[in-house]
Amino acid sequence: MKNILFYCQNLLGLGHLVRTTEIIRHLSKDFKVCLVQGGTPVQGFQLPSGVETIHLPAIQVDPTTLWSENRIMVADSSLSLDQVKEIRKNMLLKVFDVLQPDCLITEGFPFSKKNSLSFELVPLLERVKTTKPSTKVVCSLRDIFMVKNTEDRAKKEEERCQFMNQYYDLLLYHSDPKVHRLEESFAKAKEIKCQVVYTGYVVQSLIENTAFINENISRFSSQKPTILVSVGGGKLGHDLLEAVIEAAAILEKYLPHKIQIFTGPLMPDDKFLQLQNLAADRTNINIRRFTTQLIAHMEKASLSISLGGYNTTMNVLKTGVRSMIYPSNKDREQAIRAEKLEKMGILEVIRPENLEPAHLAEKIIACLNKEPVKNLCQNLELQGAQKTAQVLQNLLELQLIEAV
Repeated sequence: MKNILFYCQNLLGLGHLVRTTEIIRHLSKDFKVCLVQGGTPVQGFQLPSGVETIHLPAIQVDPTTLWSENRIMVADSSLSLDQVKEIRKNMLLKVFDVLQPDCLITEGFPFSKKNSLSFELVPLLERVKTTKPSTKVVCSLRDIFMVKNTEDRAKKEEERCQFMNQYYDLLLYHSDPKVHRLEESFAKAKEIKCQVVYTGYVVQSLIENTAFINENISRFSSQKPTILVSVGGGKLGHDLLEAVIEAAAILEKYLPHKIQIFTGPLMPDDKFLQLQNLAADRTNINIRRFTTQLIAHMEKASLSISLGGYNTTMNVLKTGVRSMIYPSNKDREQAIRAEKLEKMGILEVIRPENLEPAHLAEKIIACLNKEPVKNLCQNLELQGAQKTAQVLQNLLELQLIEAV
């Protein structure tokens, strides 16, 4: 059985890890997969059984310095950043030397986090070239990624293009070309020499188990519409949650409903407590930190209100739920995706001026009265994880044939 080493680093939220996990779920059917995870561990987050996981000393980025270059920090350690970098680099090299993988996959890199992660990934890629050049090197990349609009953007794109041409054999682009093409995010797309494959969107699987039944599923059986509110990992989107809680008092006057809020496991404790206090008198609101079954909740909900991260948006497309999305104001990635889907009639975009409680309540009521959009999503390519597994199987089978 072929070995795959999959590197994933979530610096801010959980999106990269969630998408990687879904891909690994399908890869592990035909490959032996080792996941190297460099972000903060999340209690309760489930990885597919049988997948070996190696946790590097965690690093993260401060949300307040999200767009600053190289502003990574140690997540929870008495060691300095330089010490942690050295440990991580050596761990990665050792894992590669021991595993000798047939394929190395880097999630996002070098298109995103290049400046933050080159300290360990450049030595790893050099080790591949010098000790096991037969290893196929693959980039797994989401649909929209941002290179800052600075004077040296063209230079940065040229650097990334040359880097891909130097080290990589394949780019797996997790997008539907009918919605977003690579050249819209990366002007040098046509200069990439390795194979580029559009996989379609990576959408989470609905996992059938008893866990969801134990999560108070009875509240979905009432005639009251359920409004599901989520903000990904929880480091962003606090203003959206506060606005929904304030709008709940107005909504209660006009229609029976229940609001289920998931704050995300990475929300600071003091902020979580603040939201609980804000909603203390609201009998129509239930607040929890995290669920492993968000897509199942979404499938049962009458309306989803969320940030516009890749995975949450893919859940919207999978379930066809009525949806309102508030793009994170930290970058344009979420706004670009949400605005495209809004033009297709699939969702409604919440803009900052819509967060005023009366305005937000009005928008929620109007969205609840809309027809579900499942029929609009049926023509989108949503088998990205499955196609990724097939493409890699073909790639490594070809490698085997060439070696014979």
